[in-house]
Amino acid sequence: MITIRIKPRDARKRPLRHPWVFEGELAGNIPNGGVDGEVVLCRDQRGHLLGSGFFNSKSKLIWRRCAPGKVEFTRDTLKARLLQAFKLRQGFHMSGRRQVLRLVWSDSDHLPGLIIDRYGSWLVIQTLTLGIDRWLNDIVEICKAELKPDRILCRNDAPVREKEGLSREMDVLLGNAEPSGQWVDVYGIRMWMDWKAGHKTGLYLDQVEQYGKVAAWAEGRRVLDTFSNEGGFGLACARAGAAAVTCVDSSGTALQVAAKNAAENGLSVNIEEANVFDYFSASRSAAWDLIILDPPPFAPNKRSLIGALRGYKELNLRAFQSLTDGGILATYTCSHHVGHEMLLQVLLDAAMDAGVEVRILESCFQPADHPVILGFPESEYLRGYLLEVRK
Repeated sequence: MITIRIKPRDARKRPLRHPWVFEGELAGNIPNGGVDGEVVLCRDQRGHLLGSGFFNSKSKLIWRRCAPGKVEFTRDTLKARLLQAFKLRQGFHMSGRRQVLRLVWSDSDHLPGLIIDRYGSWLVIQTLTLGIDRWLNDIVEICKAELKPDRILCRNDAPVREKEGLSREMDVLLGNAEPSGQWVDVYGIRMWMDWKAGHKTGLYLDQVEQYGKVAAWAEGRRVLDTFSNEGGFGLACARAGAAAVTCVDSSGTALQVAAKNAAENGLSVNIEEANVFDYFSASRSAAWDLIILDPPPFAPNKRSLIGALRGYKELNLRAFQSLTDGGILATYTCSHHVGHEMLLQVLLDAAMDAGVEVRILESCFQPADHPVILGFPESEYLRGYLLEVRK
């Protein structure tokens, strides 16, 4: 088996068991493209084994570990990893609490680049690395045998595939091509999932547990759901007895689905298409009892971190100013570069500028079907707080 090595300085700064190696970290010559997509060993300069992983010379992220030891990645290896991932999520599905959930989450399940999401009897698969893409047919066959889905859909339109030298495509791997969507139950709310046009694989699955936690505070309150996308938070609050709910997003297409979801559930929500920052500026006199801030990632990389922190501070400042005394703010970030301490400092700075007192009611994390690997900070990206604001 071919072996690559990392530079001494990178070995010293490398976090414990971190599963990624970038091109600039390699010592010596990079293996030629003949091993792209195959599993190679990685060692430090002292010869210590860092693990086995998929290699791709076309990618800046040149090596992604699939095992801590020396492993020949075979169909049996793949099946064992898939079954382990399915078993971890079994409690979610078999309990009936979750009709939609993530079954496989890439490096966190030791299958780098593989995403499998379940929507009722449908599976949507993404293969985002060359190494895992080569196993797509086997993945489909194992899923058919073990999960017995009605449909398996391939949503491989993510731009990251191009960085791996892969084309972007969508395909039906099992079942019919139509319809492109279906109604799915998300903790008692029926939501429209479109595997072709929806975000990610059809819906954002990492916040569904937060819908109910926020809605628990909604009864009798005037609720503003910003960056609402297809209305998950707002709909949960409306169902919980909110006095009024307004969903704001810059995407008219997403808001059309939100309105469709509201009608399907017999819920009344106000839909506003606007930039959220502009919306706060235009409605300074408005007062809300509960505000949800769930923006897209402001810091997709370290270079954008400083600007992102300014953006998060301004956004939370405007929310603090728009809340009534005793109001609730549910605030989140999905930028993994913004850690909990950074987010707390942002909230403290915003609270001081707004002249309000803030109490933390609950810390929020990504759900268990998106597990976090210690020593791999990139696997923890979603964090937030439920806050009470006193003026």
